[in-house]
Amino acid sequence: MDAVQGQKYVDPLKERKDAYRVLLQWQRDGAFIKEGGLSPFAMELALGVCRRYLYLLYVIKHLTKRMPSEEAGTIIAMGLVQMLYMNVPDYAAIATSADLAKAVGLGDGTASLVNGVLRGARRNGLPELPPQRVRKVSIENSVPEWLVRRWFDIYGGDRAEEIARTTLTRPAEWLRVNLQKTNAPKLAQKLGFENASILYDRFIEVPENAKLKAVLESDSFAKGEFSLQNPSAYEVVKLLDLKSGLKVWDACAAPGGKSALMAEMDPSLDILASDVSENRMAKMQDLAKRLGLANIKTSCIDVLSLKSAEATKNIGGSTRLASAYDRILLDVPCSNMGVLARRPEVVYRLSPQSFKELAELQYSILEAAATRLAVGGRLVYATCSPDPLETTQVVNRFVKAHSEFVKVGDPVLPANKDSRFDGFFAQALVKNP
Repeated sequence: MDAVQGQKYVDPLKERKDAYRVLLQWQRDGAFIKEGGLSPFAMELALGVCRRYLYLLYVIKHLTKRMPSEEAGTIIAMGLVQMLYMNVPDYAAIATSADLAKAVGLGDGTASLVNGVLRGARRNGLPELPPQRVRKVSIENSVPEWLVRRWFDIYGGDRAEEIARTTLTRPAEWLRVNLQKTNAPKLAQKLGFENASILYDRFIEVPENAKLKAVLESDSFAKGEFSLQNPSAYEVVKLLDLKSGLKVWDACAAPGGKSALMAEMDPSLDILASDVSENRMAKMQDLAKRLGLANIKTSCIDVLSLKSAEATKNIGGSTRLASAYDRILLDVPCSNMGVLARRPEVVYRLSPQSFKELAELQYSILEAAATRLAVGGRLVYATCSPDPLETTQVVNRFVKAHSEFVKVGDPVLPANKDSRFDGFFAQALVKNP
């Protein structure tokens, strides 16, 4: 306690220390930044470094005679993000970065290096980007060069560059209104979002100036009046053509948003939500309880083990997998290419081999889950990636090998309808006699 003021001491560097800690964990262990328990400022800072990581390394390389240590480089990158992309004055970004170097035990020498590099950036400006287009797009948007080249090959240069730019944007946040408890205009007014965009009578766009943390700590959230979800989920669920009383299996359900959406849409649906992770399914139970959804049952199910004698492990007395379902939603694990703005770490985890391995996994899950679809039933195969290897190629391979399944209509790509939507792919399949 301060002897004069009698107030609790607050470390002025705490948020920067937290961001520094989480960034080192990400670089060393691949830990997800959003799971680091950061304050809004620290989260913005850490995600800013992650989103622009390759560009920041390029800048640091040109500002130094030799690349600094990982620790020093991280602090310099944090300083650059504050100077270039956050509402922090240059002098404050430089001073706090040097102080941070000392505070985390890197010494006066590293503090002087950090100070000098950041002052040099302010004085001399940033280096020019390389002229070669693929490399330029890669560095400018912090997407690995092999991935940019893949996009060039699939989509062409202009579209590839557009996709790369979207990885730097801050994604729109949406609330899905639980219409069993309230309505969108009423909730928007309650939260102070009177002029917010409302879609499908159940999705409210969170204003840019709103504090999302405060929204999630509101009484409305605790009462289950809304959840966070992008409207693209509704576009996917619509393909199921749900009708009252149907038996539905959401086979890769965690974290449970689409199961909850279906349950809110029609309380008469008999929904089984499953996932391979017991921990994630336990959280799904908490979600259903908060929202007051009695028509969702949960089980921990490894879809790939359906041919084995023991395919499920029940949680809390939940219902085991039935022999056939009228509808199956299969939102398979994927590369997350359609949600890179939300998950900037993803581009550094992937390799060319990753796409091939994911496609094989996705095909195997589709084959296994499809065995539980009733004749005349409908299955929707979905991914949050538009990459052909994970989407159309998987579906086309499946229908070629299983003639009883036919595609219904064209694939749905919600992001093509509205740029605020996540980059999902979804294709409906029907099982004929």
